[in-house]
Amino acid sequence: MVFPIEAEPRAKRRALNLCQDHLRKVVEVARKTAQIIDAFVANDLNTATRLYEEVQKLSDEVADSKRAITHELIEIGAILLNRDDFLRFAYVVSEIAELCKGISFRVLAIIERKWDVPPNIKEGIAELSGAVFNTMMKLREAVLALNYGSPHVDAKTRDVDISEREVDNIYRKLELTVLEMERKMDVSTMLLIRDIIQMLEDTADKIEDASDAARIVVLAL
Repeated sequence: MVFPIEAEPRAKRRALNLCQDHLRKVVEVARKTAQIIDAFVANDLNTATRLYEEVQKLSDEVADSKRAITHELIEIGAILLNRDDFLRFAYVVSEIAELCKGISFRVLAIIERKWDVPPNIKEGIAELSGAVFNTMMKLREAVLALNYGSPHVDAKTRDVDISEREVDNIYRKLELTVLEMERKMDVSTMLLIRDIIQMLEDTADKIEDASDAARIVVLAL
């Protein structure tokens, strides 16, 4: 017979493993999105199309993973008193994947339509994308640190905060550059470009939210 006092550590470990695997899938969505932006800079439609198909497939896996975590935590029930903390983390991380999917769609749309985007805007988007993905990798390190306790997580989540501020700085400069180049782009292109850079910045914000959720999860372990 397994008593609750024995079952709770197992339930926590199971919930943590599920959340870490969920994040792994979302990291892959973010990686493919960054690669699509690289293809955008290179004007490589074939690569961008292939990568977008992979993003869609991975996004479906993320949705399935979120449902599996929800089901598992419902099954665990009252054994895991802090199950809402794990759910909150999983749901915030899923939102990162949704933003990346939206970015990928918009970037591919620009490439497919052969809309003209000034080279310095493309380079700025690539720089912003790289900074966002770097923030994502910092989150990955923070979540892996959950295996080792609070001090490790605290240090890694601070790295996420620092990286997110770097994204903010790049975003603000790029936003001004886009405004300065407004007359060199048609309205449709301008709107999509502004959507892309805004969603990249939103992705970094959501990564920081996930980092905050990880800080709460570590208290439950």
